[in-house]
Amino acid sequence: MKTTFSFQWIVPAILLVMPLAMSAQHTDIPYEKKMQMHHEVPDNPYMPGPAEKGTPGYSHRINNTGFTMVQVNVDASGHNIVGDAANEPSITINTLDPNKMVIGWRQFDNVNSNFRQAGYGYSSDGGQTWTFPGKINAGIFRSDPVLKSDSSGIIYYNSLTFDGINTYTCRVFRSSDNGATWDSGVDAHGGDKQWMTIDRSGGIGLGNIYSSWTSWYSSCQPGFFTRSTDGGNSYENCLDVQGNPLWGTMTVGNNGELYISGSDYGASVVVVKSTNARDPGTTPTWASHVQVDLDGYINADEYMNPQGLVGQVSIDVDRSTGPGRDNVYVLASVVRYSNGDSADVMFAKSINGGLTWSAPKRINDDLGTDNRQWFGTMSVAPNGRIDAVWLDTRDSPPDSLFSALYYSYSLDQGETWSPNMKLSPLFNSRIGWPQQEKMGDYFDMQSDETGAHLAWCNTLNGEEDVYYSYITPNIDAIQTGPGVVTRVSLSCSPNPFLAQTTIRYKTPSDGPVSLSIFSVYGKEIKVLVQKTQPAGSYSILLPGDDLPAGYYLCRLKAGSHTETTSLVRLK
Repeated sequence: MKTTFSFQWIVPAILLVMPLAMSAQHTDIPYEKKMQMHHEVPDNPYMPGPAEKGTPGYSHRINNTGFTMVQVNVDASGHNIVGDAANEPSITINTLDPNKMVIGWRQFDNVNSNFRQAGYGYSSDGGQTWTFPGKINAGIFRSDPVLKSDSSGIIYYNSLTFDGINTYTCRVFRSSDNGATWDSGVDAHGGDKQWMTIDRSGGIGLGNIYSSWTSWYSSCQPGFFTRSTDGGNSYENCLDVQGNPLWGTMTVGNNGELYISGSDYGASVVVVKSTNARDPGTTPTWASHVQVDLDGYINADEYMNPQGLVGQVSIDVDRSTGPGRDNVYVLASVVRYSNGDSADVMFAKSINGGLTWSAPKRINDDLGTDNRQWFGTMSVAPNGRIDAVWLDTRDSPPDSLFSALYYSYSLDQGETWSPNMKLSPLFNSRIGWPQQEKMGDYFDMQSDETGAHLAWCNTLNGEEDVYYSYITPNIDAIQTGPGVVTRVSLSCSPNPFLAQTTIRYKTPSDGPVSLSIFSVYGKEIKVLVQKTQPAGSYSILLPGDDLPAGYYLCRLKAGSHTETTSLVRLK
């Protein structure tokens, strides 16, 4: 069903759009909680990794049809580094060579200290393998990484630090060799929860670098925005931003217009636009700031991510040559006003440059209001496809709230969305905390014509680790209609289970099939199927008698295809 848009048209001569009325249901976040969300300070001293390294840990890798997952923070042999932690990743793809990409993250060398540094890894083979050389400014407290690439292939790494007294500052490092080496960095003012974007539109602002952050924790109050017009050699004096956006991302439109999104700490989300920030000869001003109704507000989560956010606001622009060109989209995980759900992924769009916005649309298709969809993240492909991911608790065992990565996409400018697809095994977000009760505050994604590159975090190793995933939308399968098996599929029901569960799977072609149960550390425990089978649908009963209570992986291999799902045996 198509969404009916309800726009509030305004007089064109009025450049500043007044906010929508704030919901009376919103309750301001307590000061103590607010401080937890902005706690990028070195509470603990630096602590090196454990002296006793022990046996290298198992590095999770999934290579399914439509979804790959590769751990990024690994040792030289590609193994997990036991005893460290990594979270809050940001990804950029080299504009000159899409096989080259860099991910930055908050690196904790030892989980017994929350002292973090600017970790990074790079890949030259499209994300299949990763090199983790170490940290930028090793031994220096750094946090909140944001990475971008300019049109010439230079990689920029914006990193927050704290002066030990009361001031947050940022430094932007550059790499001309795809992250193998970095320069000494340039001071870029800054503050907590900063974000950065680079103009690649091809106009007069080409190469401009923009950054904004939380106004309360700014190194240059009352300002909390800066710009570089010389390729990052220097950053201009700080300016304030109308609407006071925080906890959001930024993007540049097709004509070099700048959009800043975030929470306004009021009704919902605010989007601020500048049409002259692209011009190096002018001081940026704000053409409009508009509150966007997502039927909710950004919050910290009481259970899933206690000292962090349920996610930031994602904003992007349609750069295709199709009917959606110049559309502006926002997406975020929010606490709902209308039904009290503590975290739904909500979406809205503007077809007139951010002046007015559509009615909010929920992307997650689960029933009820008890599940939590958090860390909602969005990006728009060059062909106009909109990709969305989030963490979802709908498959969790009772009273545990484990999460799995979910995905959906839209091919019609956000009017309709594909059925939600579970991509990863379930994991417990509340383990592996490095003396800080959070998995960071965000994921990061960048889409191309055929799929989405995602940098994200999970705890499948029993600790917080950073992963690269490539997600390919199953467009062909949706178009074939019901009753046709076009790819492998795997499901278990009931799941979680007590006495037994039924495993169902489908194979698209004749060939060898194997179905096995693995521990979370990758050890094969039970082989259920190992033979050649015709294409079709199958089921097999798995008794729970000889499986201790716990968490397992069920893996199907059919020819060259692999599908993995999680399995939980209850006591």
